[in-house]
Amino acid sequence: MTAVKEKIIGAITVMTDADAEYFWELIEKKYSPSWDDIEEEMPDETDIQMLEAIKNDPECHEFTREQDIVWD
Repeated sequence: MTAVKEKIIGAITVMTDADAEYFWELIEKKYSPSWDDIEEEMPDETDIQMLEAIKNDPECHEFTREQDIVWD
């Protein structure tokens, strides 16, 4: 990691939450694409299966809390 990145991380650790949120908004404005920049793609077979499950399977609308997800 470069020195400037280490300085940024150090600065973030001492920021208030409000300052960190403002900083994040600046980053998003600079580096995040807008919705207009994202190309639309046709759904593949997996996408179609997921969309059908959302439409027809009532259990598909249940969500798992992040802390309950096991990451490999």
